[in-house]
Amino acid sequence: MHKLKLFFYLICLVTAVKSYAQTDSLFVEIDTVAAIDTTEIIVIPDNHIHNAKTLKPFFEKLSFSQQNKSGKINIVHIGDSHIQADLMTNVIRKKLQGEFGNGGRGFIFPYSLAKTNGSYNERFSSNRSWESYRNIYPVIGNPVGLSGIGLWTKNKDFAIEINVKDSSYGFNTIKIITPKNKDLFDVATASKTIVMESSVPKKITHRIKKGEAVSIIAEKYGISVSQLKKANNLKSNNIRAGKTLKIPTNEMQQKSISRSEFIPLEVQSDALSHYYKSETVLSKIYLIPNPETSEFALNGLVLENNNPGVIYSSIGVNGAKFSDYNKYPLFFEQLKALQPDMIVLSLGTNETFDKMVSSEYMVQLNLFLENLKAQQLNVPVLISTPPPSLFKRKFPNTFAADYSENILKSAETKGFAVWDLYSQFGGLYGVSRNAAKGLMSGDRVHYSKAGYEKQGNLLSEALLKAYSNFKSGIEN
Repeated sequence: MHKLKLFFYLICLVTAVKSYAQTDSLFVEIDTVAAIDTTEIIVIPDNHIHNAKTLKPFFEKLSFSQQNKSGKINIVHIGDSHIQADLMTNVIRKKLQGEFGNGGRGFIFPYSLAKTNGSYNERFSSNRSWESYRNIYPVIGNPVGLSGIGLWTKNKDFAIEINVKDSSYGFNTIKIITPKNKDLFDVATASKTIVMESSVPKKITHRIKKGEAVSIIAEKYGISVSQLKKANNLKSNNIRAGKTLKIPTNEMQQKSISRSEFIPLEVQSDALSHYYKSETVLSKIYLIPNPETSEFALNGLVLENNNPGVIYSSIGVNGAKFSDYNKYPLFFEQLKALQPDMIVLSLGTNETFDKMVSSEYMVQLNLFLENLKAQQLNVPVLISTPPPSLFKRKFPNTFAADYSENILKSAETKGFAVWDLYSQFGGLYGVSRNAAKGLMSGDRVHYSKAGYEKQGNLLSEALLKAYSNFKSGIEN
């Protein structure tokens, strides 16, 4: 009987490896943490990039930059809420820049002005409020572009302060991305205080003392009773001690009025953006209105330094799906401004909670890829499968399993690479395991900060492993 149980255990293990691993490696790690009220065995496959040969052009440029210590390598990571928060992507950015050099912070957006969350690396503030609109909403003509969030105002006296908090991301160049590349903004690094002197009527007041009359007060200041009554809107001569009266006078006094004025800097332009280049490294800069413009819309900013290396830009919108990006053509038009050498896509969780069938999900994914090609963005694409999650905190999300399977099946025919996050985090029954390790939030959909950072570490590890294989001539 013991031998029979062992035989069935081995059959289950082989089946699990076939179902979840889908890997070219013979190495698998078996995680023994119990799943959701089941005895399922959770198999964690070797962490690698599937169909990594499609990333060859990216690896070639990366290798050239590394050997010659020159050039920028632009990676653009697009997704939903976990990408907007920049927790996962900040880890990848730091890992790759530590290996290949820090070319700059990359794409940033003033999420706080749109009343939502963003990266901790920079802070934005403005003296005026801004209107905003997300790509998850229907198209009604708002300027929704590269950031996935439209941001605009008609105020002509605004200033946006951009303050880079992470000292690693001091910048020499700032690029401004606007609808149709319109010249809407000036930039300034400092303001000057202008003091204006003027003469204004002297203000005199008198506090009424007990026993004083209107006539006595008027005589004291050399004015008539009628002048005093008119200046204070008095209908009669009745006044009360302790009250204050204005005393009319023809005397003038000097008054200093000071105001701050930003000093605009020279902004240049090309076909994709307007930009300012500084000889010194900056950590703070201001966006101010172009005085010749009456309406202002901002789709994003790009910060670069003068060093060779990786620029890792992240673009995410809370609640976003492939279909949300697909319905805004301006997004794909402006994506060219980031000059990507590789695009990473992390979308799917929100589709699962819409109960979108896998075939329709793949239609939207493929449409996204076609939209890239229509803009001549013929660069390698790496797709991350959605992570495991639960419906109503107790039912396994089988839609995520289905999406992951179809993404992996399509990799060869559609010509993209895949990182299987779904399997790396335990697959269909991995949520309890992840929660027990402190990697998930209470809703069993979102992950904790530690969870997103682990995702970032694993993707970095898989990319670096694929790059090492490329340099060794190993095709995978």
